[in-house]
Amino acid sequence: MRVQSSFPLKSGILPDFVCFSHLRWDFVFQRPQHLLSRCAREHRVFFVEEPVFENDRSKATIELKEGSGGVRVIVPRLPAGLGASRTVNVLRRLLKQLFRACRIRECIAWYYTPMALPFTIDLDPILVVYDCMDELSAFRGAPPELKANEEKLMSQADIVFTGGISLYEARAKQHRNIHPFPSSIDVAHFARARDPVEIPADELRIPPPRLGFAGVIDERMDLQLVREIASLRPGWSIILIGPVAKLAENELPRGPNIHYLGPRPYSLLPQYMAGWEIGIMPFARNESTRFISPTKTPEYLAAGKPVVSTSIRDVVRIYGKQKVVAIADSSHDFVSQVERILQRRNDPGWLERVDSLLSRNSWDATWTSMMRLIKKALAERTEQRRPERAITPARQGTVAGESDV
Repeated sequence: MRVQSSFPLKSGILPDFVCFSHLRWDFVFQRPQHLLSRCAREHRVFFVEEPVFENDRSKATIELKEGSGGVRVIVPRLPAGLGASRTVNVLRRLLKQLFRACRIRECIAWYYTPMALPFTIDLDPILVVYDCMDELSAFRGAPPELKANEEKLMSQADIVFTGGISLYEARAKQHRNIHPFPSSIDVAHFARARDPVEIPADELRIPPPRLGFAGVIDERMDLQLVREIASLRPGWSIILIGPVAKLAENELPRGPNIHYLGPRPYSLLPQYMAGWEIGIMPFARNESTRFISPTKTPEYLAAGKPVVSTSIRDVVRIYGKQKVVAIADSSHDFVSQVERILQRRNDPGWLERVDSLLSRNSWDATWTSMMRLIKKALAERTEQRRPERAITPARQGTVAGESDV
């Protein structure tokens, strides 16, 4: 069902969504991809990535390509060595070119990164949405100005979503219109792992029992815990699927029973999970994981896999208390929980509890709830809409191209 009549737009057309993200669209399929691909069923969605700096480039250009789910992916490509101030100015000009070329008039600005704020100051969106999915300032390599930019973004946003309950509680007093939306799940996709499927060859050659992790491998993982588990049980295979980010080679745990398979397509994850005995979430307990709500928790469960996790707050409160995820922090406790699950094998009562919990959780339902709140916020802004922005439509045949630097 179309939602055009729900938006109080002067043009009478559906608004475009222009998203600014610190994550690449093709990096891993997670929260932004789930939400914005659903958005793209009704709206044009432009996903603006952080710029790529290239040493052999003399002109700044903007690349527009078709992403999965009908999302239009925007990649600014800039000459290396511009400097912060000049980079912002060039991005502002490129963004104006994009708006003209693609005839973006009435748009909803959707932010995943506060670092986009300096080069989006010329926009005049009908609504500003901040989907605060993580405490980015606690991540390794976070820019020092990120916190200040986030304060500005929080003050300008019409509506704020958070990626978990703990993050919501930490932000609740910072905005009048803020709502928690923890990690959700496409149950049908991952439930394919419960059926007879062909396990990929690179995993099939690894001996069971297999303990699997699928996600970004970065500073949020307790690397020492992985080392100790592998050392305590050399007969177990630890399978790590996903890109390695922000870690040096000598930081990664190594061993004959630790297997890095690299990134794998979202479409194939159920087949890999089908070959696991247990899904593991060996997250570190530090500032970077204080507010996370791991998407992989419901994904492992939907795949029918028992889960052992460290005591991440949102995992404990949502899944641990329901006794569908085992919690362990030390390597010896982690090993004990895995052994208990391996010995128990099939527990029909556990799977029933899992399915009951997951039945109340889906990305479709999350997006529907978000859109309901967005429509309400738009209705509240109807009487205080700012004047039309001065960006003029492009002449026929204009394309987003080069910008002098």
